[in-house]
Amino acid sequence: MDGKNGGRSKTPRRQQSKPIAPYMAVGLSTVVHGIGERSHIERNLNIVEDAIHAAVSIIGINLPVKLIALAEGALTGFTDEIFDIPHVVAARELFIDIPGPETERLAHLASHYNTYIVAQCKARWTEVMSDRFFNTLFVLSPRGEVVHRAAKNHLWCRERSCTPHDILDRWVELFGDGIDAFYPVLRTDDIGNLGTICCSDGEYPEAVRALAFNGAEVVYRPSEAVPMTQTGGDLGGTWVLQNRAHAHFNNVYMVCPNVGPVYVHPAMEHPFDIAGGNSHIVDYQGAVIGHTVSGYNSFVAGIVDIEALRQFRTMNLNSNWMKDLRTEVFRRMYEEPIHPANLWLEHDPGRHAEVDEVYRANIRRLVERGSYTLPAGSFPGARYIPAGDPDSADWDSAKSLWSAVGASG
Repeated sequence: MDGKNGGRSKTPRRQQSKPIAPYMAVGLSTVVHGIGERSHIERNLNIVEDAIHAAVSIIGINLPVKLIALAEGALTGFTDEIFDIPHVVAARELFIDIPGPETERLAHLASHYNTYIVAQCKARWTEVMSDRFFNTLFVLSPRGEVVHRAAKNHLWCRERSCTPHDILDRWVELFGDGIDAFYPVLRTDDIGNLGTICCSDGEYPEAVRALAFNGAEVVYRPSEAVPMTQTGGDLGGTWVLQNRAHAHFNNVYMVCPNVGPVYVHPAMEHPFDIAGGNSHIVDYQGAVIGHTVSGYNSFVAGIVDIEALRQFRTMNLNSNWMKDLRTEVFRRMYEEPIHPANLWLEHDPGRHAEVDEVYRANIRRLVERGSYTLPAGSFPGARYIPAGDPDSADWDSAKSLWSAVGASG
């Protein structure tokens, strides 16, 4: 999605006129250093750049690498979430602008290797609203241009990014209320049609279905954490399960790199593997075609064949499910809201404990509606507990952990 283009990718909707050769898609898992200020991103960019050089030199001998995908958190880590930093403070002190110096460095690599780079970073979007940051997905073209920008729509309950729904009236004013305003798709003549979601977005079947309706053929979905990556008997847990289902139900490729071990702050001697690895790529029938267990400076690769996908979608009368949808049957299911819109249009986004109450109200709403049935006994649920002394759990105190770190980390 691009703010200068009515909230949409720059390429127009059109029919493909020439075949697309098979290519390699690569997902990177890199060790991450949490940042205390924007300049600390450089340290993570150094690691990402090394990973891109390594991946292309090794994988590019098979087929040309045309798509390189970074994991969520690869540039900044998760400092804002872990330390429950007030939203406006995090927007001003930690996060980036798109385009900006960070995207320019990635753009140079995209141009050098003649590839698209798709990435995630929390970023300001001043054309939309000042003093807000969004969990932003963006794509750099082989010419080094930002050709796609979209915002994450569903959050993990400890993430305090702003979403389009949180400022819905303003978002619709700028970009409209069509599905393209929330789930835009980048249409290209060399890698197919690319859609982007992030982490918790993929917990909802509607997200990838929306991208598929909008023409997506390849979907980027970075990262997921424990316990979801460990649940069940199969490697990758429910994260891989979800992405295989997305691919199968919508006949799309899923490119899903997971974040590597994270140094939360510079005083940590060892990083913690919060995600558990298991990056993977899934083909348009739901088969895993690339998988790596390790997330420690590793990569996953798979062949993307857009022509085969298009033939499958247009020739098959059985397994291309979208053609059979009776859309009228489902139309009224979403008429009654669950999560309140415009929460942060007039007020600064809340911190963890406050937003927990929003989610509890959503649960009560579903009980009252009859969607949920109350259990026989009532017990306390999850509660936010800060890691340190609650009386000293403020960002000004936590920033001292980065006091000895220079601009390059």
